[in-house]
Amino acid sequence: MKTIGAGLFLTATMIAGPSVALDLKETPGLDASLPPVAERVPSEPLVVDLEAKGRKVGKQGGSLDTLIGRSKDVRLINVWGYARLVGYNDKLELVPDILEDVEVEDGRIFTLHTREGHKWSDGHPFGAEDIRYYFEDVVSNEDLTPSGLPPFLEVNGKGPKFEVLDETTVRFTWDEPNPLFLPELAKSRPPFIYRPAHYLKQFHGKYGDPDFIAKEAAKVKKRSWAPLHGKKDDMYNARNVDLPTLQPWVRQRQDSDLRFILERNPYYHRVDSAGQQLPYIDQIVMTVAEGKLVPAKAQAGESNLQARNLSFSDITVLKKGEKQNNYVTALWSNTKGSEISILPNMTVKDPVWRELLRDTRFRHALSLGIDRNLINRVLFFGLGTPGNDTVLAASPLYKAEYTTKWAEYDPAKANALLDEIGLTERNKDGIRLMPDGRPLEIIVETAGESQTQIDALELVGENWREIGVKLFAKPSQRDNLRERAITGQLVMSVWTGMENGIPTSEMPPEDLAPVRGDFLGWHAWGDYYETDGEGGEKPDWAPAQRLMELYDAWLVSKTPDERNKIWEEMLQINAEETLRIGLVSGVRQPVVIKGVENVPLEGIYGWDPGAHFGIHRMDEFFMSN
Repeated sequence: MKTIGAGLFLTATMIAGPSVALDLKETPGLDASLPPVAERVPSEPLVVDLEAKGRKVGKQGGSLDTLIGRSKDVRLINVWGYARLVGYNDKLELVPDILEDVEVEDGRIFTLHTREGHKWSDGHPFGAEDIRYYFEDVVSNEDLTPSGLPPFLEVNGKGPKFEVLDETTVRFTWDEPNPLFLPELAKSRPPFIYRPAHYLKQFHGKYGDPDFIAKEAAKVKKRSWAPLHGKKDDMYNARNVDLPTLQPWVRQRQDSDLRFILERNPYYHRVDSAGQQLPYIDQIVMTVAEGKLVPAKAQAGESNLQARNLSFSDITVLKKGEKQNNYVTALWSNTKGSEISILPNMTVKDPVWRELLRDTRFRHALSLGIDRNLINRVLFFGLGTPGNDTVLAASPLYKAEYTTKWAEYDPAKANALLDEIGLTERNKDGIRLMPDGRPLEIIVETAGESQTQIDALELVGENWREIGVKLFAKPSQRDNLRERAITGQLVMSVWTGMENGIPTSEMPPEDLAPVRGDFLGWHAWGDYYETDGEGGEKPDWAPAQRLMELYDAWLVSKTPDERNKIWEEMLQINAEETLRIGLVSGVRQPVVIKGVENVPLEGIYGWDPGAHFGIHRMDEFFMSN
C-alpha cells in the first residue's frame, strides 16, 4: 500500500510483492488457441504465497462437484470465488485483490489502481474505463438507476467527484469521510463498481446501434434499451453466459436449470509462487437437489465440497458415512450472532401488541423465561454458547455482558416483570390476559425451512407456559413472512441471528440499527430510513432513534476510535433493550470435504464477512486425484 488512510487498515499480508521473480507455467488442458499465460495474467499479478499460509502448492486440473438447493443458487459461484476489488483475509483485514493498490486520504479521497494488463474472462482489457462506465453510464443514468446513487456512494446525500486519472487509475472524492465505501466493495454480494464496458455498451442507448438494440430487446420481450441492458448486466446472478467476468470460474454455456458447469477463467489475476495460474480446479459442477436430500447425498459421497443445506443436526449422520464414502466432516465456526433468534416486531400494526412489544420489561421477561442451557443440551449436545444474539468472542468488539445480559433463566423474575406491567389476570388455563382481554398468545412465525427452529420454539413454548405466556409456532414461507412484516401483521418471528457475529469497528453496524427494511423486527423503521422518509414509519421510540443517530454518525466517522465508541454504545443498547431474543450461538457448521486439498479443517462460515468458502480462497483449493 502506498498510503494508508485514517481508520482504514489495508495490508498486503500474504501477498508477495511485485519484486518476486516468477516463472509462469502454462495450465494443462486449456484451449490451445488462447494466448500464452504471460499475456493472460496482469503484468503484476497477485502472487499467493501458499507456504506462508500453511497450505500446499496445488495441482491444476480436475472437477469439483457440489450440490445446491435451487437453480438460482448458481450465483453462489460469484460468492465463493470471492474476487473483489478489495477483500477480507482470514484475519478480517482488508487487502487489495483485483486492485493492485488503493490510496486513501483523509478517509474521503480514494484512488483505485487496477493492474496493468488485467483482462476480462473474454480476453478484453480491464481498467479505468470499466469503472467509469459503471459510475457515469449505469448508476448515474436515470433510465438504468432511477433511484439515484446507492447509499455507499453518498455522504450526507451527496455523491462523489469522479475522475479518470489514466487507463488504470480512477479517483472518488467526497467532501466528508466515507467509511462505508471499501467495506461495501468487500461484501459477499458487492456492488461491482466496474462493468465490462466493451460488452454492455452495445446494449446502452448512448452507445449502441438502435436497430441492434431493438432486435435484441424484442428477443427477450423488453420494450426499450434500459430493461434490455438491465437483463444483460448480471454480474451477480450468473444467468447471462455471454457476460465477461473477473471471477475465478465463469459460466460459459446455457446448461439446464438442474446442472451448471462453471469453467476456469483463463485470464484470472492470481497465481501461486510456483508460477501456476489460479484457480487450481478446472471446473465447478453445481447440481440442483432438493434441500432436504442434500445431507443424505453428501453422506453418500455425491459432493466433493458441501456446506450449503447442511446444518448442525446433520453432523451425526455425516460422521457415520465418512469411512465408507471417503470424506471428512470439518466443523467450522458459524459466524452468526445466534443460531436462532426470536424477533419481536416493533412496528406491528396492532396497537395493543405494539405497546406491549415496545415495553422493555416485556422483552426482558420473555428472555428471562427461556432456559437456554436446556435448548443447548437438547438441540446442540451442549456444544453451543447460551446467550443473546450479539457479537461473538472472536470479534474484537466482544464483551461477555453482551451475551449474558437479561439472558439468564429466571422465571421468578420474568413473572415479576409481567406482573409489574399489569398483566396479572389469567384465564382458566393459566395464560395471562392482555390489556384488551385477549389471552397472551404469541404467534411466532417461521419460514418453514428449519426443523431446528421448530424444535427450539417447542422448548421455548414449554418455558413460557411457566410465566403465563402461550406460544404458537406457525410455519410459513420466506416470502409470506416478509410480506406480513411489510403489512405490519407479523407479531413475532424466528430467524437466524445477526449475520455478522465477528465484526470489527471498520465494518458498518447495520445489523444493530433500524436502517434496513428487510429486517423482520422493524420493517417500517428500516423502510423509512432506506427511502429517506418516503415509505415506512419515522421511529418514535427513543432507543430506535438513538441507534439510527449512531449509525449515521458511523457513516461520517473519521477515526477508528470514533467507530469503536459508536459500536460499543450500539451493542450496549441492543443488549440492554433485548431487541432480539437470541438463544444459542457458536453452533458448528458441518463442511463435507471429499478429495479436495487446502480446505481448512477449522474455519469460519458466514455470509459477511466470509462469503462462505470465499474468505478461505476457494481458488487455492485443489483436487487430490
